[in-house]
Amino acid sequence: MIAIVDYGVGNLFSLSSSLRALGLSPEVTADADRLRAAERIILPGVGAFGDAKAKLEATGLIPVLREESEKKPLLGICLGMQLLFDKGFEYGEHAGLGLIPGVVDSLRPDLKDPALKVPHMGWNSLRILRDDPLFRYFQDGEYVYYVHSFYAKDCAASTLAVSDYGGVSVTGAVRRGNVWGTQFHPEKSGDAGLRLLKAFGEL
Repeated sequence: MIAIVDYGVGNLFSLSSSLRALGLSPEVTADADRLRAAERIILPGVGAFGDAKAKLEATGLIPVLREESEKKPLLGICLGMQLLFDKGFEYGEHAGLGLIPGVVDSLRPDLKDPALKVPHMGWNSLRILRDDPLFRYFQDGEYVYYVHSFYAKDCAASTLAVSDYGGVSVTGAVRRGNVWGTQFHPEKSGDAGLRLLKAFGEL
């Protein structure tokens, strides 16, 4: 069973549907015992860092996520990935979960081309920097789907893959121990994204 953390933030239906299409068994839950019983955990997320952190905190699940990430694979998606880091600077400074060293900051000031739109939205190729079981069925350079205005920085040691946007190496995928994250949405990334989720289901 793959537990999808339900804390009021994230497109849970499309993620659940994608996992079911792969023959996996997702369960959307905010129950600590179900997270402990799961073989894998996914932390989704859309919206603003501080708001999402507050909602996650209100569930009381943060200590459980930290404990379970020591024992089993955990995947953060989009804002869910950003929450894995030490802190985020969206509308102020907010503490993250501290599972991956680094910070989440605005994309806009780092763009070399000011004409480029923020949020970074749409398809972009993913360049793999480090081989990882998450890429078992994924080829270097395949296209994935992004929607974000902030990105992870100061995290080179954990970065698995990047995408170029306006001269910025956008952190696309990260890993530290049992904790993985993707800034892009695998569940919206067509066949390539499904293959990545399939690999996560086998970790």
